[in-house]
Amino acid sequence: MKIIAFGGSNSQHSINKHLATYAASLFENAEIEVLDLNDFAMPLFSVDLEKEVGQHEKAKAFLGKLESADILVVSLAENNNNYSTAFKNVFDWSSRIIKDVFQKKPMLLMATSPGTRGGASVLEIGRNALPRYGAEIKATFSLPAFNANFDLEENKISNAELDKELKDLIKECF
Repeated sequence: MKIIAFGGSNSQHSINKHLATYAASLFENAEIEVLDLNDFAMPLFSVDLEKEVGQHEKAKAFLGKLESADILVVSLAENNNNYSTAFKNVFDWSSRIIKDVFQKKPMLLMATSPGTRGGASVLEIGRNALPRYGAEIKATFSLPAFNANFDLEENKISNAELDKELKDLIKECF
């Protein structure tokens, strides 16, 4: 079983990438590949630019990575109650190549933030929108107050109750 995991942020210190990496590690007998959205940085999508350059090679590469997965583990970053620009841009370029960007792969959809809402707004947007683009969302998880509930040195959720909740979701849904 191959898992592709990524955080929906281009921050070098992405808390969502940390959460996605940890969650992916909880799957048994899995090959894990963690993507960095910086590897898929492209100019800001526009139909005019698309006419000029065609299908962007980095969007094709991103779609190829998703195609190689059996399960997707995605943790969306929230910027101003919405997707980060980095995620939205990769998504926009990719959706012009294939509408079902997430290719009917089972997905664990998550979000975290430094605040107590844990990315609730972007998680709700993703839960509603991504299935229209081929996401088979099997479970969602929000980690509130990242800095208080995640140990960066151990790279794991430090709050026992929240850690158990995530582990139980993975066992039940995957």
